[in-house]
Amino acid sequence: MQDYGFLSLFPPLIAIVLAIRTKQVFISLLFGIWLGWVIINGGNILTGTFATVEALVRVFEDAGNTRTVMFAALVGALIIFIQRSGGVEGFILRVNRILQRYEQKQSGSNKVIVQFLAWLTGVLIFVESSISVLTVGALYRPVFDRLGISREKLAYIADSSSAPASILIPFNGWGAFIMGLLVAEGFSDPFATMFKAMAYNFYPILALILALVIIFSRKDFGPMVQAEKRVRETGKLLNDNSKPMVSDELTEVETAEGVTPKAFNMIIPILTMVLLMPVMLAYTGWETAIKDLPDASTGRQLFYAIGKGSGSTAVLIAVLGSTLLAMILYKAQGIMRFREMVELTLKGISGMMPLALLMMLAFAIGDVCKNHLGTGVYVAGVVEGWLSPGLVPFLIFLVGCFIAFSTGTSWGTFGIMIPIAVPMAQELDANVYVTIAAALGGGVFGDHCSPISDTSILSSMASATDHIDHVRTQLPYAMIAGGGAALIYLIMGLI
Repeated sequence: MQDYGFLSLFPPLIAIVLAIRTKQVFISLLFGIWLGWVIINGGNILTGTFATVEALVRVFEDAGNTRTVMFAALVGALIIFIQRSGGVEGFILRVNRILQRYEQKQSGSNKVIVQFLAWLTGVLIFVESSISVLTVGALYRPVFDRLGISREKLAYIADSSSAPASILIPFNGWGAFIMGLLVAEGFSDPFATMFKAMAYNFYPILALILALVIIFSRKDFGPMVQAEKRVRETGKLLNDNSKPMVSDELTEVETAEGVTPKAFNMIIPILTMVLLMPVMLAYTGWETAIKDLPDASTGRQLFYAIGKGSGSTAVLIAVLGSTLLAMILYKAQGIMRFREMVELTLKGISGMMPLALLMMLAFAIGDVCKNHLGTGVYVAGVVEGWLSPGLVPFLIFLVGCFIAFSTGTSWGTFGIMIPIAVPMAQELDANVYVTIAAALGGGVFGDHCSPISDTSILSSMASATDHIDHVRTQLPYAMIAGGGAALIYLIMGLI
Protein backbone atom coordinates (compact mmCIF):
# COMPACT_ATOMS: atom_id res chain seq x y z
CA MET A 1 0.00 0.00 0.00
CA GLN A 2 1.36 3.40 -1.01
CA ASP A 3 2.24 5.85 1.75
CA TYR A 4 0.01 8.92 1.34
CA GLY A 5 1.25 10.64 4.48
CA PHE A 6 -0.81 13.55 5.76
CA LEU A 7 -3.07 13.31 2.70
CA SER A 8 -4.60 10.19 4.24
CA LEU A 9 -6.12 12.43 6.93
CA PHE A 10 -8.11 14.56 4.51
CA PRO A 11 -11.06 12.22 3.70
CA PRO A 12 -12.13 11.50 7.31
CA LEU A 13 -11.32 15.03 8.50
CA ILE A 14 -13.24 16.66 5.67
CA ALA A 15 -16.13 14.27 6.29
CA ILE A 16 -16.13 15.24 9.98
CA VAL A 17 -15.97 18.99 9.28
CA LEU A 18 -18.70 18.81 6.64
CA ALA A 19 -20.92 16.73 8.89
CA ILE A 20 -20.52 19.26 11.69
CA ARG A 21 -21.08 22.30 9.48
CA THR A 22 -23.88 20.97 7.25
CA LYS A 23 -25.51 18.37 9.54
CA GLN A 24 -25.73 16.20 6.39
CA VAL A 25 -23.96 12.97 7.34
CA PHE A 26 -24.79 11.17 4.08
CA ILE A 27 -23.35 13.88 1.87
CA SER A 28 -20.34 14.30 4.16
CA LEU A 29 -19.47 10.60 4.09
CA LEU A 30 -19.92 10.44 0.33
CA PHE A 31 -17.66 13.46 -0.16
CA GLY A 32 -15.05 11.90 2.10
CA ILE A 33 -15.13 8.68 0.04
CA TRP A 34 -14.86 10.65 -3.21
CA LEU A 35 -11.95 12.74 -1.91
CA GLY A 36 -10.14 9.59 -0.84
CA TRP A 37 -10.35 8.08 -4.31
CA VAL A 38 -9.33 11.37 -5.95
CA ILE A 39 -6.19 11.35 -3.79
CA ILE A 40 -5.50 7.71 -4.66
CA ASN A 41 -5.83 8.56 -8.36
CA GLY A 42 -3.29 11.34 -8.16
CA GLY A 43 -5.78 14.20 -8.00
CA ASN A 44 -7.62 13.18 -11.17
CA ILE A 45 -11.22 14.15 -10.47
CA LEU A 46 -12.70 12.10 -13.32
CA THR A 47 -10.99 8.80 -12.51
CA GLY A 48 -11.53 9.47 -8.80
CA THR A 49 -15.25 9.85 -9.41
CA PHE A 50 -15.41 6.60 -11.40
CA ALA A 51 -13.43 4.86 -8.66
CA THR A 52 -15.88 6.17 -6.05
CA VAL A 53 -18.82 4.62 -7.90
CA GLU A 54 -16.97 1.32 -8.18
CA ALA A 55 -16.06 1.44 -4.49
CA LEU A 56 -19.72 1.79 -3.54
CA VAL A 57 -20.57 -1.16 -5.79
CA ARG A 58 -17.76 -3.23 -4.26
CA VAL A 59 -19.32 -2.83 -0.82
CA PHE A 60 -21.76 -5.53 -1.88
CA GLU A 61 -19.02 -7.87 -3.04
CA ASP A 62 -18.58 -8.68 0.63
CA ALA A 63 -21.35 -11.09 1.59
CA GLY A 64 -21.25 -9.87 5.20
CA ASN A 65 -21.87 -6.27 4.14
CA THR A 66 -24.77 -7.34 1.94
CA ARG A 67 -26.37 -9.42 4.69
CA THR A 68 -26.05 -6.52 7.15
CA VAL A 69 -27.69 -4.06 4.75
CA MET A 70 -30.47 -6.59 4.07
CA PHE A 71 -31.06 -6.94 7.80
CA ALA A 72 -31.34 -3.18 8.18
CA ALA A 73 -33.99 -3.09 5.47
CA LEU A 74 -35.97 -6.13 6.63
CA VAL A 75 -36.13 -5.11 10.27
CA GLY A 76 -38.32 -2.24 9.07
CA ALA A 77 -40.84 -4.79 7.80
CA LEU A 78 -40.88 -6.58 11.15
CA ILE A 79 -41.44 -3.32 13.06
CA ILE A 80 -44.30 -2.28 10.80
CA PHE A 81 -45.90 -5.75 11.10
CA ILE A 82 -45.84 -5.51 14.90
CA GLN A 83 -47.50 -2.10 14.79
CA ARG A 84 -50.19 -3.14 12.31
CA SER A 85 -51.02 -6.34 14.19
CA GLY A 86 -51.90 -4.43 17.34
CA GLY A 87 -48.92 -5.86 19.19
CA VAL A 88 -47.63 -2.47 20.35
CA GLU A 89 -51.10 -1.31 21.33
CA GLY A 90 -51.71 -4.59 23.15
CA PHE A 91 -48.44 -4.18 25.03
CA ILE A 92 -49.51 -0.68 26.05
CA LEU A 93 -52.87 -1.96 27.31
CA ARG A 94 -51.19 -4.73 29.28
CA VAL A 95 -48.80 -2.33 30.98
CA ASN A 96 -51.64 0.12 31.63
CA ARG A 97 -53.38 -2.53 33.73
CA ILE A 98 -50.27 -2.65 35.89
CA LEU A 99 -50.10 1.12 36.07
CA GLN A 100 -53.72 1.43 37.21
CA ARG A 101 -52.71 -0.14 40.49
CA TYR A 102 -50.49 2.83 41.20
CA GLU A 103 -52.83 5.63 40.18
CA GLN A 104 -55.17 5.54 43.17
CA LYS A 105 -52.89 7.69 45.33
CA GLN A 106 -50.45 10.33 44.22
CA SER A 107 -47.84 9.29 46.75
CA GLY A 108 -44.10 9.55 46.32
CA SER A 109 -43.71 5.77 46.22
CA ASN A 110 -46.20 5.48 43.37
CA LYS A 111 -44.27 8.10 41.42
CA VAL A 112 -41.09 6.09 41.89
CA ILE A 113 -42.73 2.87 40.74
CA VAL A 114 -44.23 4.46 37.63
CA GLN A 115 -40.92 6.10 36.68
CA PHE A 116 -39.13 2.79 37.16
CA LEU A 117 -41.68 1.01 34.96
CA ALA A 118 -41.13 3.65 32.27
CA TRP A 119 -37.35 3.07 32.48
CA LEU A 120 -37.82 -0.71 32.39
CA THR A 121 -40.13 -0.49 29.37
CA GLY A 122 -37.55 1.58 27.50
CA VAL A 123 -34.87 -1.01 28.26
CA LEU A 124 -37.03 -3.99 27.29
CA ILE A 125 -37.91 -2.52 23.88
CA PHE A 126 -34.25 -2.61 22.84
CA VAL A 127 -35.06 -3.84 19.35
CA GLU A 128 -35.17 -0.26 18.05
CA SER A 129 -34.43 2.99 19.88
CA SER A 130 -37.09 5.04 18.07
CA ILE A 131 -39.84 2.54 18.88
CA SER A 132 -38.59 2.54 22.47
CA VAL A 133 -38.91 6.30 23.03
CA LEU A 134 -42.22 6.50 21.18
CA THR A 135 -43.69 3.64 23.21
CA VAL A 136 -42.51 5.02 26.56
CA GLY A 137 -43.77 8.50 25.72
CA ALA A 138 -47.19 7.44 24.44
CA LEU A 139 -47.69 4.86 27.18
CA TYR A 140 -46.62 6.79 30.27
CA ARG A 141 -47.48 10.38 29.38
CA PRO A 142 -51.08 10.21 30.70
CA VAL A 143 -49.93 8.47 33.90
CA PHE A 144 -47.09 10.94 34.51
CA ASP A 145 -49.56 13.81 33.99
CA ARG A 146 -52.02 12.38 36.54
CA LEU A 147 -49.28 11.75 39.09
CA GLY A 148 -47.83 15.23 38.68
CA ILE A 149 -44.49 14.30 37.14
CA SER A 150 -43.04 16.77 34.67
CA ARG A 151 -42.99 16.10 30.94
CA GLU A 152 -39.27 16.88 31.01
CA LYS A 153 -38.69 13.96 33.40
CA LEU A 154 -40.63 11.62 31.10
CA ALA A 155 -38.57 12.73 28.09
CA TYR A 156 -35.35 12.19 30.07
CA ILE A 157 -36.31 8.66 31.12
CA ALA A 158 -37.44 7.74 27.59
CA ASP A 159 -34.25 9.12 26.01
CA SER A 160 -31.87 7.68 28.59
CA SER A 161 -33.28 4.16 28.42
CA SER A 162 -33.52 3.80 24.63
CA ALA A 163 -30.14 4.17 22.90
CA PRO A 164 -28.14 2.90 25.92
CA ALA A 165 -30.22 -0.29 26.04
CA SER A 166 -30.11 -0.70 22.26
CA ILE A 167 -26.31 -0.57 22.16
CA LEU A 168 -25.76 -2.72 25.26
CA ILE A 169 -28.25 -5.39 24.14
CA PRO A 170 -27.24 -5.36 20.47
CA PHE A 171 -29.63 -7.99 19.09
CA ASN A 172 -30.95 -5.35 16.72
CA GLY A 173 -29.93 -2.96 13.97
CA TRP A 174 -27.35 -1.35 16.25
CA GLY A 175 -25.56 -4.67 16.67
CA ALA A 176 -25.72 -5.47 12.97
CA PHE A 177 -24.27 -2.09 12.05
CA ILE A 178 -21.45 -2.34 14.60
CA MET A 179 -20.57 -5.89 13.54
CA GLY A 180 -20.47 -4.76 9.92
CA LEU A 181 -18.01 -2.02 10.80
CA LEU A 182 -15.86 -4.50 12.73
CA VAL A 183 -15.84 -6.95 9.83
CA ALA A 184 -14.66 -4.11 7.58
CA GLU A 185 -11.75 -3.61 10.01
CA GLY A 186 -10.67 -7.22 9.61
CA PHE A 187 -12.21 -8.88 12.68
CA SER A 188 -13.10 -12.51 11.95
CA ASP A 189 -15.25 -12.77 15.09
CA PRO A 190 -17.23 -9.50 15.17
CA PHE A 191 -19.87 -10.80 17.57
CA ALA A 192 -17.34 -11.80 20.22
CA THR A 193 -15.36 -8.60 19.64
CA MET A 194 -18.47 -6.47 20.05
CA PHE A 195 -19.48 -8.18 23.30
CA LYS A 196 -15.98 -7.91 24.75
CA ALA A 197 -16.06 -4.20 23.95
CA MET A 198 -19.48 -3.75 25.60
CA ALA A 199 -17.94 -4.39 29.01
CA TYR A 200 -15.96 -1.16 28.56
CA ASN A 201 -18.81 0.89 27.09
CA PHE A 202 -19.08 3.00 30.20
CA TYR A 203 -21.32 5.85 29.06
CA PRO A 204 -24.51 3.86 28.31
CA ILE A 205 -23.93 1.78 31.45
CA LEU A 206 -23.59 4.90 33.59
CA ALA A 207 -26.54 6.59 31.84
CA LEU A 208 -28.85 3.68 32.68
CA ILE A 209 -27.59 3.46 36.27
CA LEU A 210 -27.84 7.23 36.81
CA ALA A 211 -31.45 7.25 35.64
CA LEU A 212 -32.25 4.59 38.25
CA VAL A 213 -30.41 6.53 40.94
CA ILE A 214 -32.41 9.67 40.10
CA ILE A 215 -35.67 7.72 40.15
CA PHE A 216 -35.16 5.88 43.43
CA SER A 217 -33.35 8.64 45.32
CA ARG A 218 -36.01 11.20 44.28
CA LYS A 219 -33.15 13.70 44.06
CA ASP A 220 -32.97 15.82 40.92
CA PHE A 221 -30.42 18.48 40.08
CA GLY A 222 -29.94 21.18 37.50
CA PRO A 223 -32.91 22.57 35.54
CA MET A 224 -34.91 19.39 36.27
CA VAL A 225 -35.34 20.59 39.88
CA GLN A 226 -37.27 23.64 38.65
CA ALA A 227 -39.35 21.52 36.26
CA GLU A 228 -40.42 19.16 39.04
CA LYS A 229 -41.02 22.06 41.44
CA ARG A 230 -43.21 23.79 38.82
CA VAL A 231 -45.48 20.76 38.50
CA ARG A 232 -45.56 20.13 42.25
CA GLU A 233 -46.43 23.71 43.22
CA THR A 234 -48.46 24.97 40.26
CA GLY A 235 -49.64 21.83 38.50
CA LYS A 236 -48.22 23.12 35.22
CA LEU A 237 -46.79 20.22 33.19
CA LEU A 238 -44.95 22.63 30.89
CA ASN A 239 -43.28 26.03 31.12
CA ASP A 240 -45.49 29.00 30.26
CA ASN A 241 -43.56 29.82 27.07
CA SER A 242 -42.89 26.24 25.99
CA LYS A 243 -43.79 24.87 22.59
CA PRO A 244 -44.51 21.16 23.07
CA MET A 245 -43.73 18.81 20.23
CA VAL A 246 -46.99 16.90 20.49
CA SER A 247 -47.23 13.44 18.96
CA ASP A 248 -50.63 11.83 19.52
CA GLU A 249 -49.79 8.69 17.56
CA LEU A 250 -47.40 6.04 18.74
CA THR A 251 -46.22 5.45 15.21
CA GLU A 252 -47.31 6.25 11.71
CA VAL A 253 -48.90 2.80 11.38
CA GLU A 254 -52.20 2.19 13.15
CA THR A 255 -53.61 -1.13 14.32
CA ALA A 256 -55.66 -2.84 11.63
CA GLU A 257 -59.38 -2.07 11.86
CA GLY A 258 -61.38 -4.57 13.87
CA VAL A 259 -58.31 -6.23 15.40
CA THR A 260 -58.17 -6.84 19.15
CA PRO A 261 -54.76 -5.60 20.37
CA LYS A 262 -52.73 -8.41 21.95
CA ALA A 263 -49.33 -8.01 23.57
CA PHE A 264 -48.08 -11.40 22.40
CA ASN A 265 -48.26 -10.19 18.79
CA MET A 266 -45.34 -7.96 19.71
CA ILE A 267 -43.57 -10.14 22.26
CA ILE A 268 -43.40 -13.39 20.26
CA PRO A 269 -41.74 -11.96 17.10
CA ILE A 270 -39.22 -9.91 19.11
CA LEU A 271 -38.31 -12.86 21.36
CA THR A 272 -37.96 -15.06 18.29
CA MET A 273 -35.52 -12.65 16.69
CA VAL A 274 -33.48 -12.26 19.89
CA LEU A 275 -33.28 -16.03 20.51
CA LEU A 276 -32.47 -16.90 16.90
CA MET A 277 -29.37 -14.69 16.89
CA PRO A 278 -27.25 -16.73 19.36
CA VAL A 279 -28.65 -19.96 17.88
CA MET A 280 -27.48 -18.96 14.39
CA LEU A 281 -24.15 -17.72 15.72
CA ALA A 282 -23.59 -21.12 17.33
CA TYR A 283 -24.68 -22.90 14.15
CA THR A 284 -22.41 -20.92 11.82
CA GLY A 285 -19.45 -21.17 14.20
CA TRP A 286 -19.89 -24.80 15.26
CA GLU A 287 -17.60 -26.28 12.61
CA THR A 288 -14.81 -23.93 13.66
CA ALA A 289 -15.37 -24.79 17.31
CA ILE A 290 -15.14 -28.54 16.64
CA LYS A 291 -11.96 -28.01 14.62
CA ASP A 292 -10.22 -25.68 17.08
CA LEU A 293 -11.40 -27.33 20.32
CA PRO A 294 -11.88 -31.05 19.53
CA ASP A 295 -11.38 -32.20 23.13
CA ALA A 296 -13.25 -29.42 24.92
CA SER A 297 -16.61 -29.81 26.65
CA THR A 298 -19.79 -29.16 24.69
CA GLY A 299 -20.49 -26.03 26.72
CA ARG A 300 -17.09 -24.55 25.97
CA GLN A 301 -17.41 -25.48 22.28
CA LEU A 302 -20.83 -23.83 22.19
CA PHE A 303 -19.55 -20.59 23.71
CA TYR A 304 -16.56 -20.62 21.36
CA ALA A 305 -18.86 -21.26 18.38
CA ILE A 306 -20.99 -18.23 19.26
CA GLY A 307 -17.86 -16.09 19.27
CA LYS A 308 -16.70 -17.45 15.91
CA GLY A 309 -20.10 -17.42 14.20
CA SER A 310 -21.12 -15.14 11.38
CA GLY A 311 -22.81 -12.11 12.89
CA SER A 312 -24.23 -10.92 9.58
CA THR A 313 -25.73 -14.34 8.85
CA ALA A 314 -27.16 -14.58 12.36
CA VAL A 315 -28.94 -11.22 12.29
CA LEU A 316 -30.27 -11.77 8.77
CA ILE A 317 -31.68 -15.24 9.48
CA ALA A 318 -33.04 -14.01 12.81
CA VAL A 319 -35.02 -11.16 11.26
CA LEU A 320 -36.18 -13.37 8.37
CA GLY A 321 -37.31 -16.09 10.76
CA SER A 322 -39.04 -13.61 13.04
CA THR A 323 -40.79 -11.91 10.12
CA LEU A 324 -42.00 -15.22 8.67
CA LEU A 325 -43.27 -16.32 12.08
CA ALA A 326 -45.08 -12.99 12.45
CA MET A 327 -46.71 -13.50 9.04
CA ILE A 328 -47.93 -16.97 10.03
CA LEU A 329 -49.09 -15.73 13.44
CA TYR A 330 -51.03 -12.80 12.02
CA LYS A 331 -52.45 -14.82 9.13
CA ALA A 332 -53.72 -17.47 11.53
CA GLN A 333 -55.55 -14.78 13.49
CA GLY A 334 -57.00 -13.25 10.34
CA ILE A 335 -55.29 -9.93 11.02
CA MET A 336 -53.65 -9.58 7.60
CA ARG A 337 -53.99 -11.00 4.15
CA PHE A 338 -51.01 -12.04 2.08
CA ARG A 339 -51.29 -9.03 -0.25
CA GLU A 340 -51.27 -6.60 2.69
CA MET A 341 -48.23 -8.38 4.13
CA VAL A 342 -46.33 -7.84 0.89
CA GLU A 343 -47.32 -4.17 0.81
CA LEU A 344 -46.30 -3.66 4.44
CA THR A 345 -42.99 -5.42 3.82
CA LEU A 346 -42.19 -3.02 1.00
CA LYS A 347 -43.29 -0.06 3.11
CA GLY A 348 -41.10 -1.18 6.00
CA ILE A 349 -38.10 -1.71 3.74
CA SER A 350 -38.52 1.73 2.16
CA GLY A 351 -38.64 3.31 5.61
CA MET A 352 -35.25 1.78 6.49
CA MET A 353 -33.49 2.80 3.27
CA PRO A 354 -31.72 5.78 4.90
CA LEU A 355 -30.18 3.40 7.42
CA ALA A 356 -29.13 0.96 4.69
CA LEU A 357 -27.56 3.84 2.74
CA LEU A 358 -25.69 5.00 5.83
CA MET A 359 -24.31 1.48 6.28
CA MET A 360 -23.12 1.35 2.67
CA LEU A 361 -21.34 4.71 2.99
CA ALA A 362 -19.80 3.76 6.34
CA PHE A 363 -18.42 0.53 4.88
CA ALA A 364 -17.05 2.41 1.87
CA ILE A 365 -15.25 5.15 3.82
CA GLY A 366 -13.85 2.52 6.16
CA ASP A 367 -12.46 0.61 3.18
CA VAL A 368 -10.79 3.62 1.57
CA CYS A 369 -9.26 4.82 4.87
CA LYS A 370 -8.05 1.45 6.07
CA ASN A 371 -7.15 -0.57 2.98
CA HIS A 372 -6.03 2.13 0.55
CA LEU A 373 -4.94 5.29 2.38
CA GLY A 374 -3.74 3.76 5.65
CA THR A 375 -5.21 6.62 7.70
CA GLY A 376 -5.10 4.81 11.03
CA VAL A 377 -1.52 3.66 10.51
CA TYR A 378 -0.41 7.20 9.66
CA VAL A 379 -2.18 8.73 12.67
CA ALA A 380 -0.60 6.12 14.93
CA GLY A 381 2.84 6.91 13.53
CA VAL A 382 2.40 10.63 14.14
CA VAL A 383 1.22 10.37 17.74
CA GLU A 384 3.20 7.37 18.96
CA GLY A 385 6.04 9.60 20.12
CA TRP A 386 3.91 11.62 22.54
CA LEU A 387 0.61 9.79 23.08
CA SER A 388 0.55 6.97 25.59
CA PRO A 389 -1.27 3.91 24.18
CA GLY A 390 -3.44 3.84 27.28
CA LEU A 391 -4.81 7.30 26.50
CA VAL A 392 -6.07 6.34 23.03
CA PRO A 393 -9.57 5.36 24.26
CA PHE A 394 -9.85 8.63 26.22
CA LEU A 395 -8.97 10.66 23.13
CA ILE A 396 -11.30 8.63 20.88
CA PHE A 397 -14.16 9.10 23.36
CA LEU A 398 -13.74 12.88 23.38
CA VAL A 399 -13.58 13.12 19.59
CA GLY A 400 -16.62 10.86 19.24
CA CYS A 401 -18.55 13.03 21.71
CA PHE A 402 -17.76 16.16 19.72
CA ILE A 403 -18.72 14.69 16.35
CA ALA A 404 -21.99 13.16 17.59
CA PHE A 405 -22.99 16.34 19.43
CA SER A 406 -22.29 18.45 16.37
CA THR A 407 -24.02 16.16 13.88
CA GLY A 408 -26.80 14.71 16.01
CA THR A 409 -26.14 11.15 14.89
CA SER A 410 -24.51 8.32 16.79
CA TRP A 411 -24.53 5.90 13.84
CA GLY A 412 -22.82 8.39 11.56
CA THR A 413 -20.21 8.92 14.27
CA PHE A 414 -19.62 5.16 14.49
CA GLY A 415 -19.10 5.04 10.73
CA ILE A 416 -16.51 7.82 10.85
CA MET A 417 -14.67 6.87 14.05
CA ILE A 418 -14.35 3.08 13.93
CA PRO A 419 -12.17 3.05 10.74
CA ILE A 420 -9.84 5.55 12.45
CA ALA A 421 -9.90 4.22 16.00
CA VAL A 422 -9.28 0.53 15.33
CA PRO A 423 -6.10 0.86 13.18
CA MET A 424 -4.82 3.56 15.52
CA ALA A 425 -5.25 1.29 18.55
CA GLN A 426 -3.66 -1.64 16.75
CA GLU A 427 -0.62 0.35 15.63
CA LEU A 428 -0.07 1.91 19.06
CA ASP A 429 -0.70 -1.40 20.84
CA ALA A 430 -3.61 0.10 22.76
CA ASN A 431 -6.49 -2.04 24.03
CA VAL A 432 -8.66 -2.48 20.95
CA TYR A 433 -11.78 -3.49 22.87
CA VAL A 434 -11.63 -0.42 25.12
CA THR A 435 -10.99 1.79 22.09
CA ILE A 436 -14.00 0.38 20.22
CA ALA A 437 -16.16 0.89 23.31
CA ALA A 438 -14.92 4.48 23.64
CA ALA A 439 -15.86 5.24 20.03
CA LEU A 440 -19.33 3.78 20.53
CA GLY A 441 -19.91 5.40 23.92
CA GLY A 442 -18.75 8.78 22.66
CA GLY A 443 -21.25 8.56 19.82
CA VAL A 444 -24.15 7.81 22.16
CA PHE A 445 -23.13 10.53 24.64
CA GLY A 446 -22.82 13.22 21.99
CA ASP A 447 -26.13 12.11 20.49
CA HIS A 448 -27.80 12.41 23.92
CA CYS A 449 -26.58 15.97 24.40
CA SER A 450 -27.30 17.19 20.88
CA PRO A 451 -30.46 19.25 20.22
CA ILE A 452 -30.52 17.96 16.62
CA SER A 453 -30.43 14.27 17.60
CA ASP A 454 -33.26 12.14 16.18
CA THR A 455 -33.82 10.26 19.43
CA SER A 456 -33.87 13.48 21.45
CA ILE A 457 -36.40 14.99 19.07
CA LEU A 458 -38.53 11.83 19.18
CA SER A 459 -38.34 11.80 22.98
CA SER A 460 -39.65 15.37 23.05
CA MET A 461 -42.41 14.52 20.59
CA ALA A 462 -43.55 11.36 22.37
CA SER A 463 -43.50 13.12 25.75
CA ALA A 464 -45.24 16.21 24.34
CA THR A 465 -42.68 18.54 25.86
CA ASP A 466 -40.72 21.53 24.60
CA HIS A 467 -37.66 20.19 22.83
CA ILE A 468 -35.21 22.76 24.18
CA ASP A 469 -36.57 22.19 27.69
CA HIS A 470 -35.89 18.47 27.25
CA VAL A 471 -32.32 19.03 26.06
CA ARG A 472 -31.67 21.59 28.80
CA THR A 473 -32.96 19.39 31.62
CA GLN A 474 -31.30 16.21 30.34
CA LEU A 475 -27.89 17.79 29.67
CA PRO A 476 -26.65 17.84 33.30
CA TYR A 477 -27.48 14.14 33.71
CA ALA A 478 -25.78 13.25 30.43
CA MET A 479 -22.76 15.33 31.42
CA ILE A 480 -22.45 13.48 34.73
CA ALA A 481 -22.53 10.07 33.01
CA GLY A 482 -20.29 11.27 30.18
CA GLY A 483 -17.83 12.87 32.56
CA GLY A 484 -17.74 9.68 34.58
CA ALA A 485 -17.04 7.62 31.45
CA ALA A 486 -14.26 10.00 30.34
CA LEU A 487 -12.72 9.89 33.80
CA ILE A 488 -12.68 6.09 33.79
CA TYR A 489 -10.97 6.02 30.38
CA LEU A 490 -8.44 8.58 31.61
CA ILE A 491 -7.68 6.65 34.79
CA MET A 492 -7.35 3.40 32.83
CA GLY A 493 -4.86 5.13 30.56
CA LEU A 494 -2.77 6.54 33.38
CA ILE A 495 -2.41 3.42 35.52
